[in-house]
Amino acid sequence: DDEIERERVSQRLAGGCCALAAVYLMGKFYVANAGDSRAIIIRNGEIIPMSREFTPETERQRLQFLAFLRPELLGKEFTHLEFPRRIQPKELGKKMLYRDQNMNGWAYKKIEEDDLKFPLIYGEGKKARVMATIGVTRGLGDHDLKVFSSNTHIKPFLSCFPEVRVYDLTQYEHCPDDVLVLGTDGLWDVTNDKEVASVVMEVLTSYEPNDLCRYTMVAQELVLRSRGVLKERGWRLANDKLGSGDDISVFVIPLGGPGNYT
Repeated sequence: DDEIERERVSQRLAGGCCALAAVYLMGKFYVANAGDSRAIIIRNGEIIPMSREFTPETERQRLQFLAFLRPELLGKEFTHLEFPRRIQPKELGKKMLYRDQNMNGWAYKKIEEDDLKFPLIYGEGKKARVMATIGVTRGLGDHDLKVFSSNTHIKPFLSCFPEVRVYDLTQYEHCPDDVLVLGTDGLWDVTNDKEVASVVMEVLTSYEPNDLCRYTMVAQELVLRSRGVLKERGWRLANDKLGSGDDISVFVIPLGGPGNYT
């Protein structure tokens, strides 16, 4: 993250990205995630999550707490409080449900002038945004990212620190059908864990266990199915829902070799 900031000045390069990394070291996989990519292990048909997405919804309290401690980061345009909907001027003085950085549930408060500001976190699900700008809360770069038509920077709310999960391969017997799947949000936006596991099993069983191209073919099939087929109404999945409009990158890494088959 620091290197990207230096290049921003020295080479006038701007931008940012999420990061998902897997490191194998002394019998263990270390999976680090900063952003909204996802990693899962499929072992004997069982799905083992190896990451979680960092979004305005999942990190609401961290973002609100930072804004509470440093209100100057909100640029006098935003409030760190969350309401079920936008507050209208005519509602001043009335009671409305809200929650702050310390609350999981909701409570009532009397609406004040400051509550009319745009909320720090707005929207739900994939439409949730920090300062109405970005839908992820961890990643690298984006030092120049500002609120539209504003001088308010988003970066203080974007963390470059990943969450790391560890998987000990020595604790289990693995066969060639046990894999680690790494995918960007373009895959997971339209495909859930169970659907990915189903594709993995379907493709792997159509190849010999010692045919190493089988893992590449799984990754390719996951990309193709998530993109869909181009029709008159755009890219469509097999169920006729919209295919992924985002970039789709997938790695499928075997956890066991041919000799590990039982």
